[in-house]
Amino acid sequence: MTDSPPELPSLNRIRVVLVETSHPGNIGAVARAMKNMGLTELVLVAPKVFPHADATARASGADDLLAHARIVDSLDAAIADCALVAGASARSRTISWPLMSPRDCARRMEAEAAAGAKVALVMGREKSGLSNAELERCHVHVNIPANPDYPSLNLAAAVQVLTYELRLAALEAASALPAGEVLERDQPLAAAAELEGLFAHFEQALATLDFYDPDNPRQLMRRLRRLFNRAGLDRMEVNILRGILAAAEKAAGGNGR
Repeated sequence: MTDSPPELPSLNRIRVVLVETSHPGNIGAVARAMKNMGLTELVLVAPKVFPHADATARASGADDLLAHARIVDSLDAAIADCALVAGASARSRTISWPLMSPRDCARRMEAEAAAGAKVALVMGREKSGLSNAELERCHVHVNIPANPDYPSLNLAAAVQVLTYELRLAALEAASALPAGEVLERDQPLAAAAELEGLFAHFEQALATLDFYDPDNPRQLMRRLRRLFNRAGLDRMEVNILRGILAAAEKAAGGNGR
């Protein structure tokens, strides 16, 4: 696989995830946009048709990205090892979610990748984008401020804008930081799969404590997701929270897990 230039290693830890892409040509065009900007990792969630000659034709030389593209059945599988997940969204929501501009989002993603974390940029279906449930799997949302009278970008164009910002962020960081300097952490950020385990544990524990009614959930778990995504929990903090939940369940007569 073609690697990013040695001065931009963070780009190799940023993956692009496409969810249920309808047209194989769009996958090829996305691969071309990625290779233009030095990104190498493409993950496809349940593509309608792939591989396909149209994807190869539209890739225009980015065949290596298509050959190494990973196909998975669910978004959870695509982002399980990622500490930061940014989902492209153009929709308003009942509960607001951290929404970033492409430039600010790219800088945050690049900083986490430079610190050694796996990072994902998630793009939804061509016609309907990401579902509410999929958007809730994302720590932040990113929106391209297009012309409000004609805001619709095709998939490859949106990926080109966002990957350009990622490359720009990597170039800025490379010129601004002394060699070897990265974001310092005493613990790695929790991966998406670890956070999903925490959220499931919260749901169980709060039900055991009669604080949460699964039959009338309202917005509780969604708000907790937003809270912890905003906090940026590391693995130690997730373990501490799960220990507290287990102790609370035990005290309430449940089985702390």
